[in-house]
Amino acid sequence: MASVADMLDNIVPISDFSRGKASQAFDRARSGNPVIVTKNNTPTAVILSPEEYKRMAEVEEDLYLLGLAIERLDANEGKALLTEQEVMDHLGITEEDIQDAGEVEFE
Repeated sequence: MASVADMLDNIVPISDFSRGKASQAFDRARSGNPVIVTKNNTPTAVILSPEEYKRMAEVEEDLYLLGLAIERLDANEGKALLTEQEVMDHLGITEEDIQDAGEVEFE
């Protein structure tokens, strides 16, 4: 993630794009430094590398899932918990079913 000082160095007026300097802005973004594009001295867009965009999207998804988990924990606070056997009985799963399932891969 870029520091504030790096970001200040990466402010580019949109007029630079029409002057043939677009490739410089894209090179900076590819190196991991977001480029802030301004129009009339107002930030209009941010250019990110695909890797940085993916990282930010994953962080956003993780925060969303964390929020859901906290909501669910809060909603179930004080409620009786089910034992493993109660859950298995409810779902109709036996210990043999679990042993026969094999390995599971998580992302």
